[in-house]
Amino acid sequence: MSLVKLTGLKAIIEEISQKHNLPKSAVQEALREALLKGYERYRRSQTLERQAFSDDYFDNFEVQLDQEEEGFRILSTKKIVEQVTNSDHDISLEEVQKVAAEAQLGDEVVLDVTPEQKDFGRMAAIQTKQVLLQKLRDQQRKQIQEEFQDLEGTVLQAKVLRFERQSIIVAVSSSFGQPEVEAELPKREQLPNDNYRANAAFKVYLKKVREGPHRGPQLIASRAAAGLVVYLFANEVPEIEEEVVRIIAVAREANPPSRHVGPRTKIAVDTLERDVDPVGACIGARGSRIQAVVNELRGEKIDVIRWSPDPSTYLANALSPARVDKVILVDTEERQSLVLVAEDQLSLAIGKEGQNVRLAARLTGWKIDIKDIAKYDPEAEKQESSAAQKPEEDEQNDLPEAETSKTEANMETDSLSLEDEGELEETKTRLSELED
Repeated sequence: MSLVKLTGLKAIIEEISQKHNLPKSAVQEALREALLKGYERYRRSQTLERQAFSDDYFDNFEVQLDQEEEGFRILSTKKIVEQVTNSDHDISLEEVQKVAAEAQLGDEVVLDVTPEQKDFGRMAAIQTKQVLLQKLRDQQRKQIQEEFQDLEGTVLQAKVLRFERQSIIVAVSSSFGQPEVEAELPKREQLPNDNYRANAAFKVYLKKVREGPHRGPQLIASRAAAGLVVYLFANEVPEIEEEVVRIIAVAREANPPSRHVGPRTKIAVDTLERDVDPVGACIGARGSRIQAVVNELRGEKIDVIRWSPDPSTYLANALSPARVDKVILVDTEERQSLVLVAEDQLSLAIGKEGQNVRLAARLTGWKIDIKDIAKYDPEAEKQESSAAQKPEEDEQNDLPEAETSKTEANMETDSLSLEDEGELEETKTRLSELED
């Protein structure tokens, strides 16, 4: 059988495998595909009548690597026919029976069609090299997808490699397989208090593993995701790891709309054990446990509150550190509430630029209206509510049917809780990632 020499084939496979962190079998597969493309290039150059080859024309050809003799062969599977119409795919029964008398029509035979070493050509060799590099990149991407797909939604250790526009490229490890893989930390997923210098190490939340031939890193990491807070608490609080304490909900604002407001998180916890204080377990002795989480998040404020099945109690807890005097559930179906506080607690309950009440609303899933209890008049409030509702009903009755439907749709959108708005923001984030 013919053989096209590839000096040092075994060493080449070993070197590529180590350099690209790929198993030898994946390198061999990529090399076979690349050599087949090189053979296609050779065949095209040999076709004087400029024959047009279809995409599946060479599907019956394969490359056989011989590491011992350091070379490769091209083999073609051909069908035995009575009248040959395509010599690349067919072979006559008469020709086969010269060497195998038992051959019959319809059988298949594998033939060596390896070209001479000198005939393979420089252009075919260049084509092989280009395709090999592309195939190796594809193999790497495939392996990254396979290794990190199951790690999506988990926390990994990261190290800053370089800066690209507003994004930061970090190296993460899966703890198996690939020792180090690049991930992108987009601007919107960074923390304002982080110091992203070269080789800085920190933990990141693996938000998404991109699929397909995307340019740049396939992994999208985040420092702003609520999942990072959940992981850090689970790591610091043994009661959470042992499922004695449960994290019920998390609302996080890692990148506030104003630079005058710092990052903040509210986390609701609960337990089924009577003797366990879930809030105290998360805070730890002298605040040691929560301080470890705060340090990892570079000083982010964190409020740990007790979850309650009673909406009034839960809402009052969620507005911590403000003291709440009374909670009125205005509309349980629409999840609207009115919270009454003392005058000196009003600004604390609302928070700087509304951050505290905004996070409490996302945490509980309720719309929250906060008022000074000293100025609250239930009767006046009831009359005002009725007066506001009546013109709205009259206006709806005057509208044509199509416009009425539109108004109802708008009302439904306006009634979305801030918790739902958080989901919408997450959807927008995913869409923008796809556009990137």
